[in-house]
Amino acid sequence: MKLLIISDGHGDTSRLEKLSGIAENMDAVIFAGDFAEFKKPETGKPFLERLVKLHDCVFSVTGNCDEPDFLQELENFDICVQGSLAYFKGLSFIGSGGGSKFTGTTPNERTDEELVSDLSIIPSSSGHDHDQEWNNLIVITHNPPEGTKLDQIPAGAHVGSPEIRKFIETHRPLLAVSGHIHESRALDELGRTKLVNPGALADGYYAVAEISFPDGKTAEITSLELFSL
Repeated sequence: MKLLIISDGHGDTSRLEKLSGIAENMDAVIFAGDFAEFKKPETGKPFLERLVKLHDCVFSVTGNCDEPDFLQELENFDICVQGSLAYFKGLSFIGSGGGSKFTGTTPNERTDEELVSDLSIIPSSSGHDHDQEWNNLIVITHNPPEGTKLDQIPAGAHVGSPEIRKFIETHRPLLAVSGHIHESRALDELGRTKLVNPGALADGYYAVAEISFPDGKTAEITSLELFSL
């Protein structure tokens, strides 16, 4: 199975056009938020409409540049995993939208507690072995986990979410996808979990994950790579 991983499109539909041939060879597309250009929320809807034409199967959340009520548009197109679980070919998907409160200049900035609340459908402790229970889980968050290669701004500070990191360390999903910090396009790991910030699609960046099921049930990531258009 191949997954196309993109984020931070910021209204640039021309980048989606360039991905068309690549998307044809994928099983699904993950988009980690920021449909709209900064301070131009009206650019979000055209980008969304082009995104859903890219592939029949898309899993997405909102970004900090998207208005909070843009979440309804994602739900209308049936691509939203923000605050809900979705299932596809043996994988589970859950997501968290928006970014951490920081500059206050974008419309969808949230507290850390609000960010992780989108993931609360998965209990913090269910009495089962988390390795087995969430072995095939993919977490999509616009805001990256704290203290990784995915959340470092040029000044050197880590600006990710402590609560999202805690969620990943607790549930140990297969893959955690994030965006938001354009300068931290990277791959990393937290325990068994592979992490990826594909970089901003608006800058021509994307990633691809290849997943196999060697025993027919348990997913493994066989390849995770960063690419540019």
